[in-house]
Amino acid sequence: MKQGVQGSAGIQGTARIPAQQRAVDVTRERDVALPGARGEHTHCEAPIPQPRAVVQRSSVRGQIVDALRTALVAGELKPGAVYSAPVLGERFGVSATPVREAMQQLALEGAVEVVPNRGFRVVERGARELAELAEVRGLIEMPVMLRLARTVPPERWAELRPLAEETARAASSGCAATYAESDRAFHRAVLSLSGNGQLVRIAEDLHRRSQWPLVGGPVRQRRADLVADAAEHTALLDALIARDLDVVRGLVGEHFAGAS
Repeated sequence: MKQGVQGSAGIQGTARIPAQQRAVDVTRERDVALPGARGEHTHCEAPIPQPRAVVQRSSVRGQIVDALRTALVAGELKPGAVYSAPVLGERFGVSATPVREAMQQLALEGAVEVVPNRGFRVVERGARELAELAEVRGLIEMPVMLRLARTVPPERWAELRPLAEETARAASSGCAATYAESDRAFHRAVLSLSGNGQLVRIAEDLHRRSQWPLVGGPVRQRRADLVADAAEHTALLDALIARDLDVVRGLVGEHFAGAS
């Protein structure tokens, strides 16, 4: 059974915007009408205390998109739950309009779906979808990695060592959202060596989708799982520097087999 409309009591920690000066008059924002996203009922939602920080008008939509993506990865936005723009707007200290715009972006990415007159429901994903995403990522990234292994000089791979080390630090923190960001940064840097911007964008979109939680909560919440995943980045760099194609092929295949 679908869960009812949720307040932001479950959205905390990683979803908060860094402390900044109060935004300029948000009532001047362009009121964009989104299909089915207007007129959400809020009478059933618990009051939300004013956050300590609010977003600046200049980048309000982008900041909210980033915050909501973080909340998704962290499992603070629950699969199947419905969230209304007005209440989330209170959480961020802005009007409902930029929240609707941010949620509409997430709807285009497949993370949420519009619920007319209520808000947005977090999409419920199963293990099959996760496996399909991993397969597609492998089909795209494997041949690129093997080509780069043959052509990129070792010193260029060595320059990515700090990013691999950052994923290890993020994994040690045990925070799924922090690790997800560093994980994407590492893969983005590797694929950027191909010089194909379209490839990088498509691969990152697939990667982001693969990090959203399954029904029942985020996978790979255990620190040991994150640490093991991060260790594969370092091993992959070592193999790329050595131009050991067999090891590269095996590591990439194993990485995607356990991807989430």
